[in-house]
Amino acid sequence: MAAAAVLAAVLLLSASPLCLSGCAGAAQSGPDADRKGEKLHIVTTIFPPYDFVKKIGGEDVEVIMLLKPGMESHSYEPTPADIFRIMDSDLFLYAGGESDVWVEELLEGADTETKAAALLDWVEPLEEETSESMQVRGQEADGAPSGPVRLEDGEYDEHVWTSPRNAMAIVERLCERMSEMDPGRAELFSRNAEAYLEQLRALDAAFAEVTKGAENKTLIFGDRFPLLYFVKTYGLEYDAAFPGCSMETEPSAATVASLTDRVRREHIPVVFYMEMSNGKVAQAIAEAAGAKTAVFYAVHSVSAEDLAAGEDYVSLMYRNVESLREALR
Repeated sequence: MAAAAVLAAVLLLSASPLCLSGCAGAAQSGPDADRKGEKLHIVTTIFPPYDFVKKIGGEDVEVIMLLKPGMESHSYEPTPADIFRIMDSDLFLYAGGESDVWVEELLEGADTETKAAALLDWVEPLEEETSESMQVRGQEADGAPSGPVRLEDGEYDEHVWTSPRNAMAIVERLCERMSEMDPGRAELFSRNAEAYLEQLRALDAAFAEVTKGAENKTLIFGDRFPLLYFVKTYGLEYDAAFPGCSMETEPSAATVASLTDRVRREHIPVVFYMEMSNGKVAQAIAEAAGAKTAVFYAVHSVSAEDLAAGEDYVSLMYRNVESLREALR
């Protein structure tokens, strides 16, 4: 559903009390609408804030994630039921950035007092970049400019949680917001948040340890690259086929050649691809250059299997720690 269609649906439903009442009743009949007592009712678009809320609130907060497990986050379109959940929430959390333009339009056009927060507003934002190999589309590989180039002003990378240090800042802000909204549970939220922050500090230390003094400082992605905050945090370099929110899946021959040449020239042992990706581009580059492939978790979404197994932001990010041990040797 396009942003304009979302707005039209909201305005239509706001003007029709009978329709709103009937649809709201239907939405509340599902398993995600069983609100108990006076618990905070929080809705998130994606997995990271969903997981953060659960860690802070535990069983004392009702939290719904709109993006279903295994769903591609950049192609998500809200349903009418999703819109009702947002409007009925005490707090709505979303990433911000280009993929959430529909959220901004929805909140501006809807007659509601829904409290909302963009994670992008809670950290120092970084402008999107294009890496060396992203720039060779339509060019000869040896004509590519060197170093990352920023895109147009105002385009920010929305994947802020990929840096554990940003995750800490988000958890602290989220704990403050939840405590303000539910003072009676403020002590509980604070205690849970501090325990979780200890886990995040340990994760940050693990990444710092594996990246400090590494012989190779470059990560190669035969895929999208939603990890700008991560590499900037730990002083790494990168090259990739597409920017983080690109909808492209087939890189140009020049892009593949550029990445392959760099892997071969710099003796890079691992070519990464993102979770939820088929990994075909990374595999082609790795085979041509004599390298291995590995998954890197941006944790934008989570698979149904991982969610059912109890995996969370911290455990998935620790998988990246182990992958980096080989990639940065």
